[in-house]
Parts: sequence; C-alpha cells; structure tokens
Amino acid sequence: MLSKINILIIGSGGREHALAWKIKQSPLLGELYCAPGNAGTAKLGNNIDICNDDIIALADFGERHNIGLTVVGPEVPLCLGVVDEFNKRGLKIFGPNKESARLEGSKSFMKEILSKSGVPTAKYEKHTNVDDALTALNRFDEQVVIKADGLAAGKGVLICATKMQAKNAIKTAMIDRKFGNAGDTVLIEEMLEGEEASVLAFCDGEDFLLMPSSQDHKRIGDGDTGPNTGGMGAYSPAPVVTSDLEKDISKNIFSPVLKTMSELGAPYKGILYAGLMITQVGPKVLEFNCRFGDPECQPIMLRLSSDIVPVLVACANGEINNHKPKWDNDTAVCVVMASGGYPGNYDKGKTIRGIDEANAVEGVVVFHAGTKLDGNDVVTSGGRVLGVTAKGIDVRTAIDNAYEAVEKITWDGAVYRGDIGHRAISR
Repeated sequence: MLSKINILIIGSGGREHALAWKIKQSPLLGELYCAPGNAGTAKLGNNIDICNDDIIALADFGERHNIGLTVVGPEVPLCLGVVDEFNKRGLKIFGPNKESARLEGSKSFMKEILSKSGVPTAKYEKHTNVDDALTALNRFDEQVVIKADGLAAGKGVLICATKMQAKNAIKTAMIDRKFGNAGDTVLIEEMLEGEEASVLAFCDGEDFLLMPSSQDHKRIGDGDTGPNTGGMGAYSPAPVVTSDLEKDISKNIFSPVLKTMSELGAPYKGILYAGLMITQVGPKVLEFNCRFGDPECQPIMLRLSSDIVPVLVACANGEINNHKPKWDNDTAVCVVMASGGYPGNYDKGKTIRGIDEANAVEGVVVFHAGTKLDGNDVVTSGGRVLGVTAKGIDVRTAIDNAYEAVEKITWDGAVYRGDIGHRAISR
C-alpha cells in the first residue's frame, strides 16, 4: 500500500486541470501543486509561479517541497529534458525522458521509428531546403499534408487540397518561419483517407496499458473547416475503434514501437499517444505525442473510475503489470470554448461568467485552460479557454449535456464548434 505523497503537476491547460481534478480524488494525495496552473487548478491545490519550461526551478521546487511524484502535462518540458533532470536528482516523475520524447519533438524521428518497427504510416519525404521541397511536390498527388518537423503547439500540420496550397504551406513554414525553428525541416506526406482516432497508453518502459479510444476535432470551424488548432473538442470512446481494431493497434503499433525504443536504449515511460487514421486497409499512424492529449485527456479522465495515482507511480517505477484501471461505460464529450480570433490573434482579460451554473448541469465538469484569476473574477488568458466536459449514457446524451452547459457560459468574443461528436452520431 502506498503512503500519501505530495504531487506536482507541470502545465497550465485543460489537460492539467483534468489531471488535477482526478488526482485530487486519490486517498494517496498529500499536497497538490500546479506549476503554473490556472484558475481551475487554483481551487484544487496550490498554484506555483514557475513556467513549465524552467526545468531547474521545477526540480528545485520538487526537492524543497518533498514532491513524491511529478506529472508532466505539456510536451515542451518533456522535449527539453525535465524528466532527465528530475531523475538525476532522484525525484520520481511521470513522463518520457528527452530521448524518448523525440517521438513527438521530431516528426522525422518518429517516421524512422515507425519504419524500423514495421508500423504502417503515410509515405513521406523530409526536406531541409525549400527549393527541394517545392520540387518534391511533383512526386505526390494533388492533395498532400505539409508538416513542420518540430513542436508547433498542434498548429504545424497543414492539410492542402491543391499543389498551390502545398507550395504556400512550405513557404509559410520554411521562409515566413511561422513555426520558428520547428519549420527548419518539413515533411511532405501523402493524404490518407479514412477517419481519425486517438489511442493512448500508460507505458512503463516495457509494458503498456491501453486507455479507451477518443477522437479529437482539430479544425476551428464546424464541418472540420478552417485552420488546425490545438483541438476544439473530443469525445470518448470513438465508435470507429472496435474491439478487434483495438487488438490490432495494441499488437501492431504499440508493441513494436515500444520494443524498438527499448532496443535503441530509450525505453519509453509515460503516456504514448497514437494519432491514427483508420483506413480501409487498417490503422496507420499519423503522429505520436508523448503526453496526454488536450482536449482528449478531459473526457478520458471523466471516464476513469479508479484511482489514477497508483498507475502513474507504477509507470514511473516500471511496474504496471499488476494494475488494471477501471473505466465506466458512459460516453464523455468535451467542447472547447475559445477566444475569438484563435488560432490567430485574440484578446485576453475578458471576464467569464456562468461557470458555476455550467458545473451544476448533470454530468458536467468545466475544465479551465486559458484562464487566470483577476481578484474574484475568472478572466481569459489564452486561446483555448475552457473545456466543457460532460458524461451521458450515450453519445447523444453526453453531447446534449455538454452544450446545455456551454450555453450558460459567456464572455466577450467566446467561440466554439457546434458539431463536436458529429462522427459518432453519424455512426
């Protein structure tokens, strides 16, 4: 039996609020800290004014406050090596080390791992020279996907319906430098046909436990229109992922990739998130993320009926074989409310009203993302502001509960999609 431990969550988004909400329910929790946290996490624990990329300050805090487990939310500190720094100091931490986190930090590295593992993915070319990249378009069909190789906050994937759009996308990344250094290298990929789904797993370096499937809604507009975002909503489970497909994903994607990572001397611990395209010939990997998805984490946490803390500790210790998390049978849906203008420029500091009324709707938990406290008021401080998440006995009920809550929340310029879960309904 574990004794109580102090836990630090690194990050400030909806994912981190959802993790804090779930961890707060654990009888194993001592003190809960969030760095830097948001207005939602402030009600569950202690917000600490440390940026999530200040690795030394985070590790110093861990030592001073007897932190028994640190849970890393975002990808940036993982790719910077926060796990390596904590491990060096003998501090227990949940997440992959810097080398393993390259699965998300470099799309070309991810493709190499997929190739070594024999895992199906889209055909692609990698280019560091803009002229070579533009010429390479002639070797692809009219519709392609242009990806910045490095981290771009979920916005570095450009879906192009025409060669002209693809040329502009390459120039946006490599000449205009819209994604900074992430666009030094670009990948040109074939466009895969099918339906997207996300499958996440708890990993301990050798073994893994799959979580229920989910499906994100990346585009800003209804009907999957407009530019990509960090995610405008999600639901779990995704009906497209059948039980047979889940076995296929476990055997032919997660198992070989984790084996390859171990063989390379970088055993993978933490969350491995597989973004998949379910094609007519089976699942193909679009991307890997090295952490919980945001907003996928929100509905997944709502469906987790057992204590999460023992599983997180077991992953960090390399011993998840004896754990079996329990998931309820309800569907959960998250609708992201964002600032007007997102994913482009947007205003901050808008007062949010109606959160308590929304939380009172049956089955609803409002997770904060881009929020902060201004006196007694909760105000906007980011692009994606809230993740209004609801459960229901079926997807229709969960969607109705979520949108009933959304309609109770207001601020100047609030926007959201009105069709989250439309694929599940159509099935």
